[in-house]
Amino acid sequence: MAKGQREVVQAGTPALRNVAREVDPSRIDSGEIQELIAEMTSVCRARGVGLAAPQLGTQLRVIVLEDTTEGMSDVSPGDRAAQRREPFPMKVIINPVLSPVGDASAAFYEGCLSVSGYRAVVRRHLRVKCRGLGGDGSMVDFEASGWMARILQHEVDHLNGVLYTDRMESRTFRRVDKINEPLPPDHPEFGTTVVLGESSIAPKSSAAAPLSADDLENRAKMGRRRKR
Repeated sequence: MAKGQREVVQAGTPALRNVAREVDPSRIDSGEIQELIAEMTSVCRARGVGLAAPQLGTQLRVIVLEDTTEGMSDVSPGDRAAQRREPFPMKVIINPVLSPVGDASAAFYEGCLSVSGYRAVVRRHLRVKCRGLGGDGSMVDFEASGWMARILQHEVDHLNGVLYTDRMESRTFRRVDKINEPLPPDHPEFGTTVVLGESSIAPKSSAAAPLSADDLENRAKMGRRRKR
């Protein structure tokens, strides 16, 4: 890890379970935010295809993502086609809000730098619309599909205190070195096994409308009140 870069925090760290705070647009040009973006970009390029600020212990709604031809060189052409995985340049998104586009979904193995060494199948929306602000404060508004849409959903989950293990098909959870082992069979208690690929089935986590950081924080406060 280069000097000045923090280690990616691992599951069990409180920062991964809290709802991150929105960034005041007037602060985007500040040294604090620009240094954070530079650090996240460097870590992402060195270790993965996406990163959220909470993974560095910073509770702000900032994500970065990038997928390169070199980075997917160990994925077969057939798998890349099935996953709709295409290279795209680095994207910095501040205060992102995602909206599902249609009900179509895709189920594929997913991993996380904060759950090091493991993978599991996760069903995600096949297409999403993303709105937010760029690293220079300009408006961001685009539609993503396939693997980019998956990365976006994974990283925005981090901003909401959610890990992919919360959404995974639990019986598919495995170590990275077991990724090519067969999927588990149907089970009398847990039902039919998941089928990899695209489907018309919407993810169970699908919401009628995207939730803002304030919505999520209010829900968290209500939950804490109930526990009292």
